[in-house]
Amino acid sequence: MGQQGSNRQAPPNFRGPRHHFGPKRKAKNQKETILRIWNQLSKHRLKLWIVLVFVFVSTVLGLLGPYYLGVTIDSYILKKDVPGSIQMAVLLAAIYLAGSLFTWLQQDIMVRVSLTTIRTIREELFAKLQQLSLRFFDTRSQGDLMSRVTNDIDNLNNALSQSLVQIFSSVLTIAGVTIAMLSLNWMMAMVSFLIIPVMLFVSRKIIAVSSQNFAKRQADLGQLNGYIEEAISGKEVITLYGQEKKTIQEFHEINEELRKSAMLAETFSGFLGPVNNFINNLGFGLIIATGAILTLNDMASIGVIAAFVTYSKLFFRPINQLTNLWNTIQSAIAGAERVFEVMDEVPDLQDSPNAAPVVSFEGDIEFRNVSFGYEKDHQILKNISLKASPGETIALVGPTGSGKTTIINLLSRFYDRSSGELFIDDKPIEAYKMADLRKRIGIVLQETYLFSGTLMENIRYGRLDATDEEVIEAAKIAAAHQFIKHLPERYETKITSGGTNLSQGQRQLLAIARAILADSDILILDEATSSIDTRTEIAIQEGLKNLTKGKTTFVIAHRLKTIEKADRIYVIDHGQIRESGTHDELLASEGFYYQLYTQQFKQTV
Repeated sequence: MGQQGSNRQAPPNFRGPRHHFGPKRKAKNQKETILRIWNQLSKHRLKLWIVLVFVFVSTVLGLLGPYYLGVTIDSYILKKDVPGSIQMAVLLAAIYLAGSLFTWLQQDIMVRVSLTTIRTIREELFAKLQQLSLRFFDTRSQGDLMSRVTNDIDNLNNALSQSLVQIFSSVLTIAGVTIAMLSLNWMMAMVSFLIIPVMLFVSRKIIAVSSQNFAKRQADLGQLNGYIEEAISGKEVITLYGQEKKTIQEFHEINEELRKSAMLAETFSGFLGPVNNFINNLGFGLIIATGAILTLNDMASIGVIAAFVTYSKLFFRPINQLTNLWNTIQSAIAGAERVFEVMDEVPDLQDSPNAAPVVSFEGDIEFRNVSFGYEKDHQILKNISLKASPGETIALVGPTGSGKTTIINLLSRFYDRSSGELFIDDKPIEAYKMADLRKRIGIVLQETYLFSGTLMENIRYGRLDATDEEVIEAAKIAAAHQFIKHLPERYETKITSGGTNLSQGQRQLLAIARAILADSDILILDEATSSIDTRTEIAIQEGLKNLTKGKTTFVIAHRLKTIEKADRIYVIDHGQIRESGTHDELLASEGFYYQLYTQQFKQTV
């Protein structure tokens, strides 16, 4: 789908050059991304406060366990107090059971908050994609955008549902254990704290490297998804030209790039666990050695040492969890930034503050010295001026790439012109709300698109409140009823996404029926019958006459025989109007149109 020649056309479903996925980059602003995630979560303040309370209670219960364990050893076990030991065992069991219950409750609530937040973000992202103009999609891969809606948001969901509670719990646990250790024996506590700077220094170095690789992994994943999407949708072309080996090789290269970035990310982040375990074991050794020395000098008891060993595990465990969670957190931040990047896109087409709703159009259309280019330094249309009166049929003809479809894109306001003026019913096109404008313009494209569902549903897409009888009548006018009535399930026949289980001609007939049902004031036929056989085309011409009656109609046609009765024909070449007039006038002038017409006539003879 790359650019061909000097006059590139960008139809409404244009997706940009093949395999263009944009630069790979690391997260630009992690703090801002985290703040935006928190702003989304803050919409559930009450539940978050409940989670915090449960985290606090479970953390306190977790701290009480080692304390009473030390008390049990010193006051009951060493004194051989069996009844007291049993009572303390029951107390410890109750503490740990209650702690487990509150841990489950906090996780359950947090999962619900996370899923609700993710649902909101996904809905906002999808709504933003619907608001963005076609120019946004021209240079972006569909697969990459799908990756943002699915993979990136799923990574964020994993982080919110699993990591957030653990972060709260870890911070509270570290604070509580610090206080408990200092209150039991400040000298052993200070020995325990000596390990922290070493652990933080090593973790920070590893995280700094792995975070870059996690961002690159997300970008590579989006690139891979984009390639898979193109390979599947373009499988027919790949097979036709025998490019399977080349496609497999390209996939291998992109897949290998993802493997490398994922391997680097996982390898560097994987160092965290073993390194921290080594530092933890080193810390345990120092604590036990210090405790032994203090015990020999009557400065600590066995129960205190036992409590300290348990507390030290509680102390180092959350630090290990935080560092190990960094894998998930980094993936989530990288994915969230890619999501917010799309959500921050400002549509280049927006309704003006005074835009008026549209009930109907008379159909008076005028282009005055209109110029336009999909790229700033390359103009497709150059000072185009044309006029269509209400009810007229205007034909646009010319070589491929001359700018015919671009004129239609501007009339539908898929893009805004670079210069000049465009009027509908003597008002600038910007004076109308875009949604209403497009509702009053019916378009039948050369490459139509059908959605998964029934034939009835696809035709009704033109007007959702239409009855079954109106849908069937539109299909009859469009000559689509002729093939539908022979299908086993008729109008309830299921079609796949894109309508791939129908022929191109059948898809075009359904698109025409959809436009007939919409009953718009302005009609655009962009090679609407190009994939229909001559016999069916003759049958549908009567239907098109009924469809275009009283409507301003623009017809783009390569088969010039189909537009002989047009009220005015504009001949476009290299973005300029070469000549205009009726069919007879243009033939009489023996200009560019005459050459095109005679060439086609000779080819068909």
